[in-house]
Amino acid sequence: MEERMLFRTINLTRVYRTDEVETLALDRVNLAVREGEFLAVMGPSGSGKTTLLNILGLIDQPTDGMVYFMGVEVSRASEREKAALRRGNIGFVFQNFNLIDELTVYENVELPLLYARVPARERRRRVTEVLEQLGMAHRSRHYPRQLSSGQQQRAAVARALAVRPRVVLADEPTGNLDTLNGDEIMRLFAEMNTSGTTFVIVTHDPTYASYADRVVHILDGRIVSESVLKERQYV
Repeated sequence: MEERMLFRTINLTRVYRTDEVETLALDRVNLAVREGEFLAVMGPSGSGKTTLLNILGLIDQPTDGMVYFMGVEVSRASEREKAALRRGNIGFVFQNFNLIDELTVYENVELPLLYARVPARERRRRVTEVLEQLGMAHRSRHYPRQLSSGQQQRAAVARALAVRPRVVLADEPTGNLDTLNGDEIMRLFAEMNTSGTTFVIVTHDPTYASYADRVVHILDGRIVSESVLKERQYV
């Protein structure tokens, strides 16, 4: 069966410029992510991991090179076009949570479903189900400021999973969790991946990277090595 590429980058380059400093965050990165793959991205702080994730997620714009998502070249797409592609296809777990302080946990998780125009009954079902999965149902009416860092992280994971996206992009999804809760999140990701959801995660932890099918290592904005951990037949 032919493998379908969900993401492909060609000579992807990202330069950040200020009046005084020019920083090369990504340097001609060539990467392909198959539909249904579980990919881990590792590397030291400042190596370009988060920049890569943001460009794959159509949040950041490359300085040079090309990015394909679902076969569409998106590196020069408009904000409206990128928003349409993200909606229902990409779920994000941000390192700093990005929860909205004025909304409850339930409302934060429901928000992307509202944008996707999911009917009210289905929204309630999905939000309730994912909060129960992540042990957050009892916190559904709390606000982010009333939660611990670990609970905020689980709420952010719930928000990403509720849309049932084609791909989940997660930046250090276990970074604010203890080992027990981190393991639970990774097992949930692995279970969803088995059901067909693609995952791209950034992590510093080799234990969590071991859940992936493949690990790429980034240093100074370049992919310097990759390891295949599991041989699989993809969609």
